[in-house]
Amino acid sequence: MKKWVWLFVTVLFLFTISACSDSSSGEGDEIIIGGVFSASGPAAPLGKGEMDTVKMLVDKVNEDGGIDGKKIKLISYDDKSDQNEAVLSMKKLIEQEKVHAVIGGTISGNTLAMIPLAEKSEIPFISLAASKQIHNPDDKSSRKWIFKTAQGDDVVIPKVLQYLKDEGLTKIAWLNVANAYGTSGHTEFAAMAKDFGIEAVVEEEFEATVTDAKAMLTRVKKEKPQAVVVWGTAQESAVITKNIRQIGMDVPIINSHGIGTKQFIELAGAEAEGIIFPIGRLLVADQLGDDDKQKEKLLTYQKDYEAEFNAPPSTFGGHSWDAFYLLVEAIKKADGTDPKKVRDALEKDNGGFVGISGVFNINEKDHNGLSKDSLVMVKIKDGGWVINE
Repeated sequence: MKKWVWLFVTVLFLFTISACSDSSSGEGDEIIIGGVFSASGPAAPLGKGEMDTVKMLVDKVNEDGGIDGKKIKLISYDDKSDQNEAVLSMKKLIEQEKVHAVIGGTISGNTLAMIPLAEKSEIPFISLAASKQIHNPDDKSSRKWIFKTAQGDDVVIPKVLQYLKDEGLTKIAWLNVANAYGTSGHTEFAAMAKDFGIEAVVEEEFEATVTDAKAMLTRVKKEKPQAVVVWGTAQESAVITKNIRQIGMDVPIINSHGIGTKQFIELAGAEAEGIIFPIGRLLVADQLGDDDKQKEKLLTYQKDYEAEFNAPPSTFGGHSWDAFYLLVEAIKKADGTDPKKVRDALEKDNGGFVGISGVFNINEKDHNGLSKDSLVMVKIKDGGWVINE
């Protein structure tokens, strides 16, 4: 009798070890995706739509049977627009939750702070932020495991400079938010402006927490620029835009792609009228020709998001749409969640991927894969958007 009891206990023990081994190998019944988004705090106009979009898409894919029969488990955190929170969230996702990949990093500073953890752990990380430093740093350091879906400064700045040149606006004021997003944009502007015959007659910075910049803008006004370029995201750019009009500066205002959300219009109010900015095609999807490669996906995303959340999607939610489906396709091509195989599939197998932010051609030298053709110049008119090209 003791012999049979001992045999039973031994078999049960071996079965338990086997089950635990399967669970920790990353090849179990679930695909675990981590998310870090700025769903609250100053960057919430960007991050809330990103988080909502990924949750919606995970539910959709799971309802359709998952990825090759495996359901997706999404573990997402709100970093509250705080860099330390972002790092702690990334650390928890990698070390405790054992995620197979991470989507997120709403703002550039948070993404840049999370990158060392992803690189050290060799986990694919797809950022939603814009700075060129995320995927192509000036020091040429490795970004082997890092990809991103937002258009970078190296793509957006030439679009803005060409617009200024075409409009004959050669003497401009440059204003940028004092964080990684703003300084990265300024670096690209400073490097390229002369090639387009553009000169900054005054350059200033403002804080992301700015509530009144009239004193700074009074100095800017004295330099008599032909136009003002404001490089920030929705919340702080709305303050600057309102203040420019409030001190009586009647010149064209060109904002960055960081204002591509309805919240900017709500925050800036009447002063948003006439603002020009570069952005992906989502905001003007219904104005595109039927031959546009992206139009069908753009309209489908709009319809699905509005049905789910009773609100229009933002271009930032589009960045997370792209990140999610790029990752889904990579997992399919890798035939599983092996990090190296997924990374390789992200890098090598996405030529011509039609997304919300543009048509991606990711490769070994470019982990973003978007060109200036992914952008259009848009004007805010009557509380909405119209193509300005």
